Amino acid sequence: MGGDDGPELTGFTGISMPTDTSERWVIEGKALEDNLKGLGYDVIHHNAKDVVEDQISQIQSMVDEGVEFLIIAAIDNKSLGQVLADAKDKGVIVISYDRLILETPDVDYYASFNNYQVGVLQANHIIDRLGMRENPGPFNVEIFSGDLGDNNSQYFFMGGLDTFESFIYDGKIVIPSGQTEQSPTSTAGWSGDVAMERMNTLLADFYDDLELHAVLSPYDGISRGVVQALVDADYEPGTDDFPVVTGQDAEAASIKAIKDGTGQTETVFKDTRLLASTVTDMVEALVGGGEPEVNDLGTYDNGFKFVPSLLLDPVDVTAENYVEVIVESEYLTEEQIDAGEALSERPRRTGVTAPSRSERGRVPSGPGRAAFA
Repeated sequence: MGGDDGPELTGFTGISMPTDTSERWVIEGKALEDNLKGLGYDVIHHNAKDVVEDQISQIQSMVDEGVEFLIIAAIDNKSLGQVLADAKDKGVIVISYDRLILETPDVDYYASFNNYQVGVLQANHIIDRLGMRENPGPFNVEIFSGDLGDNNSQYFFMGGLDTFESFIYDGKIVIPSGQTEQSPTSTAGWSGDVAMERMNTLLADFYDDLELHAVLSPYDGISRGVVQALVDADYEPGTDDFPVVTGQDAEAASIKAIKDGTGQTETVFKDTRLLASTVTDMVEALVGGGEPEVNDLGTYDNGFKFVPSLLLDPVDVTAENYVEVIVESEYLTEEQIDAGEALSERPRRTGVTAPSRSERGRVPSGPGRAAFA
């Protein structure tokens, strides 16, 4: 796929981000744009703001303008087949960014984190926090999953459920709602409001005479909606009776809650600067006539093929290590955390590069089972 097989590549890249309602996508889109422009490449950057049709038309426009590369974080990972077929006819190299694009042969590479491990970390936080290995329980737990249109959601979900499996079998974990499949636990649009509404319903339907001990939540925005529903139901944050609530993405508002003990107690940090750097390196390698580094060839099946992937490791974040992991790495400042928002553009950490192959190691292939095909 390098430059030896066709016209010399210039690095002209189109970036398609899915939404501006989660701060990570705005920051990552800008980081990718800045990184690629820093290499001297022309860049077109669009954010589709949760509108699938807009993302398709934006991608088509970039293809028509002659981009050589597309970096796409899909809104609906099954919606892009036709536009990517047109892109491939024009020789465009397609990199699926963090969310695997499905049901098309026209995806060349996938870059993300080990998303199955995200669910493992979240579930283990609940297990450890409640002392499930030592205490007989039972512990009442409810499960939330993400948007069904995001392929990553199933990996988060299965990582958590698989980790809970032996505890459920032993009767230590009880799920009073009985909702243990992805569809009934899903959260449309990853919306905190949707999550809050479902949590309200669960509390009303199943917890009149029961105590809720934990909520497995896949994303910080969902977690904050869950916490609000719990507060509205007179659970008091910071007390021993407040349920353990997990999360993901290290958003400032959730790190503040973790720091202050006001609800959520954990998030999973995926250093998106490294992901943006990794994808930049992929483009640079291809422009130079080489092949980009990948570390997984047999896990991520998009319905047509196993997409060559480069996966980074997520990190568990709690009150005990947020300073080391989040602040000292310059991902967020204490001021941003205390304000509960990334006040302005997050500081760009100079010299941030993706870890080497030896530092990353081989990512376990836990999610690569037939159930995900």
